[in-house]
Amino acid sequence: MDDEPWPGVVEVQFTDAAGRRRSLFDKAPIFAAMGELGPDTSYPVEVTVACAVAEGDGLAGDDEFVTVSTSVHGVTTPDGLEEFTVRRDQLIR
Repeated sequence: MDDEPWPGVVEVQFTDAAGRRRSLFDKAPIFAAMGELGPDTSYPVEVTVACAVAEGDGLAGDDEFVTVSTSVHGVTTPDGLEEFTVRRDQLIR
């Protein structure tokens, strides 16, 4: 990763509720605002992805899955997906 003149681009992977591996690509600060990702970082590392719970799919309840959108920072998969169903235990507040 080269941070000059802009922060480098990183790939973040996660598994959705159906077991499909998904990839998101963006500049490092989108996934690690405190500068934890850089050219000297030993990858892989855990990061967070800002997301919003899809309208009508609230966190109250006993459902195991929830639909989220990564459009908070405009992050999508290479093919443009920004809405995913994930396990509820993957979310942090």
